[in-house]
Amino acid sequence: MHKFMMKLARSMAAIGGVVLTLLIVLTCLSISGRLLNGFFHGDLMASLAPEFAEWMIAIGVGPINGDFEVVEAGVAFAIFAFLPLCQITAGHASVDILVNSFSRGASRFLRMVTEIAFAGVLVLIAWRLGAGMLSKLHNGETSLLLEFPVWWAYSASLVAAVVAAIVGVYMGAVRTIEFLTGRILIWDGVETDH
Repeated sequence: MHKFMMKLARSMAAIGGVVLTLLIVLTCLSISGRLLNGFFHGDLMASLAPEFAEWMIAIGVGPINGDFEVVEAGVAFAIFAFLPLCQITAGHASVDILVNSFSRGASRFLRMVTEIAFAGVLVLIAWRLGAGMLSKLHNGETSLLLEFPVWWAYSASLVAAVVAAIVGVYMGAVRTIEFLTGRILIWDGVETDH
């Protein structure tokens, strides 16, 4: 089961990484286009090569229309896509100054409670994201410039959020079993050795 969950989490992170990379390329192209457009509209190009400047502007050199809408939707998906891997590898930030002084049993109890809380929050987020997606689907809201249905972005994020919730519930169950049996099922380097 752990191999499947890890593969699922890594797959979502890889998809999130591809989306994030494409968003970076899109942003760089849009910024470059914006700078070039300003350059071609400038006095220097108007005096040196006005026909070339007009031609470049005419073919559409400039910022990418609606780039921020795509970035907004894509980053939301990427965040949710990275959550499962962060959850299964205990990659969340933690401050362990006080926890390191706890007994092994108390540390396992705290980890169990933390994982169950994370699972609950992830399930809540997925549930509310699903409700938001249905609301956007029914009211027909579209983005301002590109006019794509807003529910598309919600549905992509919902898929990643559901995977994060599944992984969160799985890790909550694993940490509960670890607490009840006193055995470490998934070693992730966070456990204490005292």
